[in-house]
Parts: sequence; structure tokens; C-alpha cells
Amino acid sequence: MRWRLVAVLVGITVAVLLAHDLPLAGHLRRVERDRIITGLERDAFVIAGRSEEALELGTARANPALQALVDEYRTSTGARVIVTDHLGIAMVISDEEAAAGADYSTRPEIAAAAAGTPQRGRRPSRTLGTELLFVSVPVLSGNDVEGVVRLTYPASVVDERVERRVRGLLVVAVISVLMALVAAWALANTVTRPLRRLRLATERLATGEDGVRAPDDEGPPEVRSLARSFNTMSARLSSLLAAQRSFAGDASHQLRTPLTALRVRLEQAADAVDDHPEEAKLRIEAASAETERLQHLVDQLLMLARTEGRTVEPVVVDLAVVARERVEMWQPLAEESGVRVTCSSIPAARVLTAPEAAEQVIDNFLDNALRVAPPGSALEVVVHRAGGGVAVRVLDRGPGMTDEQRAHAFDRFWRAPDARSGGSGLGLAIVQRLVEATGGSVELSARDGGGTIASAIFRSPDERPTPHT
Repeated sequence: MRWRLVAVLVGITVAVLLAHDLPLAGHLRRVERDRIITGLERDAFVIAGRSEEALELGTARANPALQALVDEYRTSTGARVIVTDHLGIAMVISDEEAAAGADYSTRPEIAAAAAGTPQRGRRPSRTLGTELLFVSVPVLSGNDVEGVVRLTYPASVVDERVERRVRGLLVVAVISVLMALVAAWALANTVTRPLRRLRLATERLATGEDGVRAPDDEGPPEVRSLARSFNTMSARLSSLLAAQRSFAGDASHQLRTPLTALRVRLEQAADAVDDHPEEAKLRIEAASAETERLQHLVDQLLMLARTEGRTVEPVVVDLAVVARERVEMWQPLAEESGVRVTCSSIPAARVLTAPEAAEQVIDNFLDNALRVAPPGSALEVVVHRAGGGVAVRVLDRGPGMTDEQRAHAFDRFWRAPDARSGGSGLGLAIVQRLVEATGGSVELSARDGGGTIASAIFRSPDERPTPHT
């Protein structure tokens, strides 16, 4: 990924430079050539001005000052200088290989300048065997053309000057690409280094390593956010694995006892079936009861497993209606035990809760309360406002619980030392998971005058929380 990112960034830089520098290089060539030719044309007019009087008097060929000017210009610039009269006959020449008196009237640039039109351009030279860049201007005296001044350069010299300027532009482009490469490498490392560490953390997590964390304090904000999300996921996964291991250990421990008891009773029934059929029948009935207890325990375990490690989408229910329905359902059973069940509620108590969670919570509270309620007492179910939510409370007049017992009452498989047999110790743990899954809370508290208050507080729809897992 790092190299791909570097390639993309450098490629974009190269594309921008090509789109910018190619037209610029062509423009620079044109500008530089025009600048050189314009300079030559200016110098030609200067020499023409210095040659005017000598040509007009016919003394140009024997004019030492004019010859010195031409020679000096040749030495300083490298340009060949020819000054002709109006007929194209050379009067002054800077080239030692040529002599004054030569006829240049056949040169097109000389002929055009002698007609009064300055010339500039390029043409091949048969004499020199190379291409020339030339400038020719007329030497004017009033309206009369007294002669012509021509400056020539080998085109290769001019091209070399132009290419030097273009090479300077190329050097700048190369430096720009190198700087882009360094910047892209630094940027790619900034982005990919935390991603590599995140990938290594993911691989460690995939191998089963627990508690893996990725650094979330370096890289771009998006990468830091991704690392924080990974750490949240890793922490959540570690918590789920720990809960799973704990659940598996607790479940195996709790299932061992009823399974052992069931096996022992069946073995006893098998031993007694021939000689003591009545005793065998009692053993089988006891095994059947043990099977029912085992089935209840398995159902509770499955319920607890479903409440852990999953996202709960809350629904809106009227807690007052649910409370009245559950009280009516439990009323006959309570009357058999000599216990009255009453219900008081606010008119409307809409809450957010997991599907069917309110029914399970109230059923569990009433079941626990009915187990400890003495005959002749009453169980009170109360639905009322509590802070920003709605609470359902079940109040009994049982023996109550100590502070330590209330602190452990929501632990899985915990049962009070004096609790009646038949319970699994999972009911309150399930209640806690169901209520907290939608942002609520549960608690047990002591009741004035003896007994226990079991409370579950649900969220109001107006304060809908993000579902918990």
C-alpha cells in the first residue's frame, strides 16, 4: 500500500509538471529566440547608425573606427558582421576569411534590406555548410538606403542558449519530483505505519491472543478512529470470551450435580426394579423430578445465553398494563399459598424495553417474593415514575436479605444459604441482563418493617438510549 500511495502521489506531481512545463518549455523557447533575435536587430541598427556617414561619403571600406567597431562586436558576441553599400558590395567584414569587395547582393536578406525592409530568420548557408540565424537592416540616410548591415549567428549557438534555459526548467522539474517523492514517502509512512500496526494487531487477535490493542494516538484522524474502533472491538471480544469461559465453567459445574443425581436415581431404580418394584417406582419418580429440574436449569441457561453478547432493539410497552396482567396471572397461585397480591400504578407508564422483558422481570420478582412470603402477608406491585424513567417494584414481607446477600443476588448461580430448593440461581441474573440491555437498572433494597424491595427501572421513550449489547 505504501508504494502504491507513493506512486499515486508522485504520478500526480509528474502529470501536473508535464501539463505545466511542456507548454511552458515551448513558450520559453519562443521567448528566448525572440529575445536573441531582438537583441541582434537592435545591435544591427546601432551599427547601421554608426555606418551611415561612412557609407554616405564612400569611405566605409577605409574607416578604421568602423572596422574596429565590427571586430569588437564579433569578438564580444561571436556574431559575423557584414556592412554593404546599397548595391550589396561588402564594405566592412568582421570575418577574416572573407574580404571586402565581395558581392552579397544575391543573398535574399541583403536584397530585401537594400530595398528598405529589415529581415530576420533562419536559412541554410552553402558557404559555411550550416544553418544561420540572421538579421539584416537597411542603413538609412533620410529616405535613401545607403547600405545594409547583416548580423549572422550559427543557429546551433542560438539553439544551445535556448536549450540551456529549457534545461534549467527541467532541473526545476526534477527537483520538484524528488521533493514530491520525499513528501509522498513521508506521507505514506504516516498513513501506512499505523495501518501496519493495526494489521499486526488484527493478526495477533486472529491467532487468539487476548487483550490485543492497537496504537490509537498516531496517523490521520480516520486511522486513529479506526484504531479506537478496533480497540473497542477487541475489548468487547475479550469481555465476551471471558464471559463465555465463565459461563461454560459455571454451566458445567451446575449441570454436573443434577446429572449425577439423575444417574444415581436411575441406577438405584434399575437395581430395585426386580426385587422392589415400589421402591423402583419411587426412584423413577424422583428421577423424573430431577429431570424437570434439569430441564428448568437448561431453559434458564439458554435464556441467559440469549441475553448476553447480542444487540437488543427496544420496543415501547405500557408497564402499567403489563404489571396488571402479570398480577392477575399470579393471583391464583398466590391465593393457594395464602398470600395476597396487589397492584397500584400510574395511569400510563410507557417504557423502552427488550421484547417480553417486562413480563419476565415481573414474573421473576413475583416468583422469588412468593417463595419467601409468609402466609397471610401481601405482595405489592407498584409502578411509578423514577427520575427520567418508570420503575416497577415488588415488595414482600419475607425474611429479607443481608447487605452481602443483596450484593451477590444478581450473580449467576448464586442462591441464598437458606433458600428453598428448586431454584437455579439464574433468575435475577437474567433480569439484570434484560433490563440493562436497554439502558435500565435493577436493584434490591431492604424494606422498612422487614422484607425486600425488588426494583427495575426502565427508560422512558423520550430518553431512548443507544441499545447495549
